[in-house]
Amino acid sequence: MVPRYLINFNSDKLDKITTDVVVVGSGVAGLSAALEISKQFDVALVTKGELKETATWYAQGGVATAISPEDSPKLHLKDTLEAGAGLCDRKAVDVLVSDASDRIGELIGLGAEFDWQGDRIGLSREGGHRLARILHSGDATGSEIEATLIRTANAWRSVQVFEHRFALDIVVDGGRCAGVVCLDEKSDRLVLHLAKAVILATGGAGQLYSVTTNPVISTGDGMAMAYRAGAVLADMEFIQFHPTALDEDSMPRFLITEALRGEGAYLRDCRGERFMLGRHPLAELGPRDIVTREMIRATQRCGGGPVYLDATHIPKDILEEHFPTIWKHCREHGIDISKDLIPVRPAAHYTIGGVKTDLDGRTNIPDLYATGEVACTGVHGANRLASNSLLEGLVFSKRIIEAIKTRLTTGEESSIQDVKLGFKMARSKLDLDFKKERRWLQKLMMDYVGVVRSESGLRHAMGELKKRDEVLKAEFSNPAGFELQNMFLVAGLVMRAALEREESRGAHYREDYPEASDGWIRHLEHRFVEETIAG
Repeated sequence: MVPRYLINFNSDKLDKITTDVVVVGSGVAGLSAALEISKQFDVALVTKGELKETATWYAQGGVATAISPEDSPKLHLKDTLEAGAGLCDRKAVDVLVSDASDRIGELIGLGAEFDWQGDRIGLSREGGHRLARILHSGDATGSEIEATLIRTANAWRSVQVFEHRFALDIVVDGGRCAGVVCLDEKSDRLVLHLAKAVILATGGAGQLYSVTTNPVISTGDGMAMAYRAGAVLADMEFIQFHPTALDEDSMPRFLITEALRGEGAYLRDCRGERFMLGRHPLAELGPRDIVTREMIRATQRCGGGPVYLDATHIPKDILEEHFPTIWKHCREHGIDISKDLIPVRPAAHYTIGGVKTDLDGRTNIPDLYATGEVACTGVHGANRLASNSLLEGLVFSKRIIEAIKTRLTTGEESSIQDVKLGFKMARSKLDLDFKKERRWLQKLMMDYVGVVRSESGLRHAMGELKKRDEVLKAEFSNPAGFELQNMFLVAGLVMRAALEREESRGAHYREDYPEASDGWIRHLEHRFVEETIAG
C-alpha cells in the first residue's frame, strides 16, 4: 500500500498562499503557461530548484516546425505518426503541427533568437524527419528558450515565483484539485498553495537510470504526486534513450545533439564500419528507437566497447560555428571532433508516458492539468520524434491556459478558502543513505528496464524493488527522501507496464517478444483510486 500523501499534515496548521492558478515546474511548459495566464489572473510558479534548473535548459536539440516552402504540417504529422509506431493520438499530433508556427512566432516575439541562413531562419534535420524543419540556437536551443522566458518573467513581474519549494502532493477536496502541499526548503516549513487550477509541468523521470542526459531534478515527482492523487498515468513503459551521449563518467551525461548527424556525421562501430547503412532508409537519421537498438547490437559485437560518432569529414568552421557547446566540451575531454571520433553510448533521455490528458491538458481530476514531459498527451506514441518535445510544451500549455480562462471566466466559481484537510498514518522511521539507495535503483533500472528488456529481467527487478517496499511507507523530512519515494513509485509503474506489454514497439523492446503485434495497438493505463490508498 502506498500512502496518499508523502507527509502527515493538517491544513489548518499550514501557511497558506492563495492564487487563481498554481504552476509547478519552470521549464518551457511551466514558464510559458505561467506567463500566459498571468495576463489575466494571479499565478504562483513553484519550482524545487532555481528557475533555470530544468531539462529545458540542457536541451541542445531544437524545435520542429514546418515553415519551409517544401514542408507542411501534413508532412510533419506524417513523420511524427511514423516515429510513434502506431500509438500516437492523431488528433493530438494534428494540434501540435497545426499550432507550431504560431507558438514559435510568439516565442520569437518575446526575443528568442534562432540561427539564420542568409535572410531565412536556418533549418536542420534530425532523426525521423524527412525534411529540414528544426529551428536551432546553436547547440543550446533549450537554454535560449529558457533564458527568454525567464527574462520575460522578470520584466513583466506578473508571476509570483517560489524557488527551492518542493511540491510534495496535490490536494484534492470535494473531488477537484484545490492546490499543492509544498516544502519551503529555505524555512523548512510546509506551505499549502491553494488555487482554482493547478498545472503540473514538472518534467520527466530520467534520473531513474544510471546513465541519463537528464538533470538531477528529473525524479518523476509530478507523475508520482498525480498518481497518489488518483490521476490516470499512461504509456509508462516507453522510456526513450538518446543514441548519442558522450561516453564518459559524468552524470548527467553530456548529450551530442542529433543535429550533428543531421549535418552529416556518421555512426561507426569498433571496426570503423557504418552500421546503420541498410538498417533504416534514413541510416543515422532513423528514429531514435531503431538507432539505439542498433547501437546496442554494435556494442555487443565489439565486446562491450563504445561506438563512435564521426564528424571528421565535416568542415571545421561549420563544427565550431554550429556546435560550439559540443566543440568546447569535447575539447575539454581531449577530443578534437574535427579530427577524432567521438565515443558515444545511449542514455535515458525522455519519459514518453506520464499523466494522461485530453487535448486541452485536462486530467481525469477536475482543475488539474499537465503539460510538457510530465504529461501524456498522445503526441509521441511509442517513440518521440526528435525536437517535438519543446514544441509540445509550448503548444499544449497555450491550450491549457485558454481552457482555464474559459473555466474561470464563464464556469461556476469554486471556493478555495475553505479547504480543510488532514492526513495522518503511522509511518516507519528509516535511516537510509539516500545517495546509495538512489544509485541502487538507477543501476537496477539500467540493467533490467533499459533499452532491452525481458520477462525474467523485469520480474527480477520487480522482486528486488518489492524487497525495499518499506521506503514508500516511511516518513522522511527532506527532499532527498521525497525524491527517492517518488522514484521508487514511478520505477514500479514503468516495470509493471513493461512486463505487461508483451511485444516490441517504439522505445519498448522485449527480447522475448521481438516483434510488434497488432493486438497491442492500445495504451496501458494506471490509476490509484483513493479507496485503495493506505490511510
